[in-house]
Amino acid sequence: MCGIVGSLNLAEAPPPKEALLRNMLARIRHRGPDEFGIFLDDRIGLGSARLSIIDLSGGQQPITNEDGSLWIVFNGEIFNYLELRPELEARGHRFATQSDTEVLLHLYEEYGPQCLERLNGQFAFAIWNRREQSLFLARDRLGVRPLFYTQNSNRLLFGSEIKAILAGDGVRAEMDPVTLEQVFTFWGPLGPRTAFRGIYEVPPGHYLRATPNGIAIKSYWNIAFAGTSPSSLSGSVGRSEEDYLEEFSGLLIDAVRLRLRADVPVGAYLSGGLDSSLIAALIRRFTDNHLDTFSIAFDDGDFDESVYQQEMAHFLGTDHQVVRATHADIARVFPEVVWHAEMPLMRTAPAPMFMLSKLVRERGYKVVLSGEGADEFLAGYDIFKEAKVRRFCAAQPESKWRPLLFQRLYADIPGLAASGRSAVAAFFSRGLSETGLPHYSHAVRWRNNRRTCRFFSDEIASQLAGDKIFDSVAYPPDFSSWDPLEQAQFLEISIFLSHYLLSSQGDRMSMAHSVEGRFPFLDCRLVEFCNRLPVRLKLRGLTEKFLLKKLGVKWLPKNISQRTKRPYRAPIQRSFFNDSSPEYVADLLSPESLRAAGLFKSGPVGQLVRRAQSGHPMGETDEMALVGILSSQLWHRQFVGDFGSGVSLSNRDRVKVCRVDRPFNNSPRDKKYQEAVPGEFVLNTML
Repeated sequence: MCGIVGSLNLAEAPPPKEALLRNMLARIRHRGPDEFGIFLDDRIGLGSARLSIIDLSGGQQPITNEDGSLWIVFNGEIFNYLELRPELEARGHRFATQSDTEVLLHLYEEYGPQCLERLNGQFAFAIWNRREQSLFLARDRLGVRPLFYTQNSNRLLFGSEIKAILAGDGVRAEMDPVTLEQVFTFWGPLGPRTAFRGIYEVPPGHYLRATPNGIAIKSYWNIAFAGTSPSSLSGSVGRSEEDYLEEFSGLLIDAVRLRLRADVPVGAYLSGGLDSSLIAALIRRFTDNHLDTFSIAFDDGDFDESVYQQEMAHFLGTDHQVVRATHADIARVFPEVVWHAEMPLMRTAPAPMFMLSKLVRERGYKVVLSGEGADEFLAGYDIFKEAKVRRFCAAQPESKWRPLLFQRLYADIPGLAASGRSAVAAFFSRGLSETGLPHYSHAVRWRNNRRTCRFFSDEIASQLAGDKIFDSVAYPPDFSSWDPLEQAQFLEISIFLSHYLLSSQGDRMSMAHSVEGRFPFLDCRLVEFCNRLPVRLKLRGLTEKFLLKKLGVKWLPKNISQRTKRPYRAPIQRSFFNDSSPEYVADLLSPESLRAAGLFKSGPVGQLVRRAQSGHPMGETDEMALVGILSSQLWHRQFVGDFGSGVSLSNRDRVKVCRVDRPFNNSPRDKKYQEAVPGEFVLNTML
């Protein structure tokens, strides 16, 4: 796992400077503090901040191929690299390292962009082709690893995090109002936009290719489901549940096995729920790896699941480590959380994850396995049940009995179940008959979220889409042929999973402390399998993750395998408004700070703050508005107001610099290594 950066001249210009790459890498040193590498020629500079996990002594980047025509910097893991390497060796490729990075480079050399179809991994990488003078940037199917870019003064700047791009000369941070509205509506941006105007992400499942003829972005993978047509269901005819379960079990075991490949110890997160418990159990049952587990406990009983975590750790016999998150802790680390997330947040849930990765790193671990993806691909969330119940009620809107099913939803949200049957039914019945909407499954949530937009300043509100924002969601051509559950899954995967869960709550919180997360449920083979499953094996009645629960019965305690899904959440109101509220909260929510940033109306925000200060419980929407406003203010102060530019790698950092002084001409290379400054190595390559 690493962080990558780069600067490419799109027109005639002086070569990129080493100092620029050093500044960019310094902004993301947390992603890879072990060693740094820089490649420079007359058109491009590439940089890598390495977290050493595979081939600790020989895998330093950048890496080149045999003739020096290709150079790569890589962030991520190719889990099937051991299977790919013999084929490449048989085709004549010669390797200088034991790393997956070099396997990826030769695979690209052999197959070009089609190599992406053969990768089982989580990745973002850049390959510079000196012969063609072309740059290839690519990102994994679901966006586990981030990759951003911008065009500035005839340069293409890219990096694993936006703060690296902001270290480039002439790049300034400015809030994109469209993205702000998207975050307050969907909890995350709709790619390729980011919170920063003019800075974009390479979308999941896409690659970018920059050549002398221009820049093109293309898709190599899309989310697809079996659908409801007879042809799409033909493969499932005659298959029993046990047959599906056997295939699923084999794929999941192998996905776990592959993600244990590392030259460092690998741990596992343990939330107390089905998904992470099953991953940990598979490690215990089917491998001989030593296993330490890690979890979050809350002082606030409304959010704590430590009883189940401890039971599962005892069942597995693991050395179990716990970080306890208090209200004060969440508020204390929240500014750092926003700095690493690089976007406004509608939840405090990333904060305990930030604390957990710190604990993992302090215990000497660089890699952890976790259960992300199971809820999205196997229908674990309450929103899938909600959509099913709403469609059921829409079929007989006059029924007095069908709305009673709403009482079984969202038991984890304080106050909702106590609102009374009629109030709950009325809430979920809004737009009940609009079953033809492509976002029907998410209509209640998104419309409810949009209430938070009432706090936007007049200047911001004048630039927003309003209810037309729902038209911004892109749907695949065959979306209408999918089952309603599959349609709901698409929205949850393409928006919530890719643009929030794997980013703000995943990669950015773990890599803040140089910890790599690996997710067996996101194995590309397992994803394809789940998307072909009959919907009855995902959501059976109102039983979520039906097939996964059947697997859990075999290997987990009953009260773990049969637990009703409880979404991971963290407290908001009591974190920021208590006896030890940090000074930055009052400062950033003051009328003066609000007017200076220009994002929100000070009057309505003041009313919201007084409500929070009163101590009376706030509703879910008001809590989201509170954390959204506070995080936006933090974002503005950190990136727009006081980003700074004086950070660089020092002489104490281990840096390899590779310079190519002549155009590529297929001549034999003459490598000369020399000591430069303490801890730094310079590689001069003359062709």
